[in-house]
Amino acid sequence: MDPKRISDSLSVAPQITAADIPAIRDRGFRAIICNRPDGEDPGQPGFEEIARAARAAGLEARYLPVISGMVEDADAQALGAALRELPGPVLAYCRSGTRSAMLWALAQAGLMPVPEILAATRAAGFDMGGVAHRIAGGR
Repeated sequence: MDPKRISDSLSVAPQITAADIPAIRDRGFRAIICNRPDGEDPGQPGFEEIARAARAAGLEARYLPVISGMVEDADAQALGAALRELPGPVLAYCRSGTRSAMLWALAQAGLMPVPEILAATRAAGFDMGGVAHRIAGGR
């Protein structure tokens, strides 16, 4: 597990396992968001397995699955709402972390200047230049 810090309230990571949960807790995360649909890849841990381990470790967990390449504005709004509702900091994960970073970037549209959004994701290793127009409100 290699979380990448996007903001004070969110880091993103590739797929995690139940065995990663103690390390996630020990790094100070208080909640987990899964942006990966169950069954996306064979052998991938299901959300319920992750959620059980998270609850046992005292973390909250939320399932906000998004199909790769099909990120909708409503998905970004759901992530934004989750970040307001869940105790932070939060770790969001998907297959590689990119989907979670994109959701955050889109959720920040109108709340932060676009260059700051792009800089935050770039600093974490995610290039959101391809969705800059959407972040700016151009859909």
